Amino acid sequence: MTPVRTVLDTNVLVSALLFPKGTVSWLRDAWRTGAILPLASRDTVSELVRVLCYPKFRLAAAEREELLADYLPYCDSVDVGEPPPVPECRDPFDRMFLEVALVGRAEALITGDEDLLALAPDFPVAILTPRAFARRLSG
Repeated sequence: MTPVRTVLDTNVLVSALLFPKGTVSWLRDAWRTGAILPLASRDTVSELVRVLCYPKFRLAAAEREELLADYLPYCDSVDVGEPPPVPECRDPFDRMFLEVALVGRAEALITGDEDLLALAPDFPVAILTPRAFARRLSG
């Protein structure tokens, strides 16, 4: 089975990493088993590292390293280079996910972010909620 080339936005990814009994914890198994191939760029990884450092998560450096070690080795690195044109986003920080999806030839961008979901009808890569993506994977 060929893994589904997937971009996970930071909120979905952090939820999958930090909450093993949460609603998106299945994503962790999906990348571990090769059902999905997460795509990551320098910018998306920097954002992940920044968010994992939030005081509310109370993660020690070793815990952050462990979480990254359970994700990054499964990723395909995407060099965005000259960013492709993407639709205007209400949140400029969302652009990086759209760019990685296009340059990395993703089949899906997984998010719960309404700003990104609003772009779904006009974007060439499927922008899906985790629930919709789960249905697509199992369907």
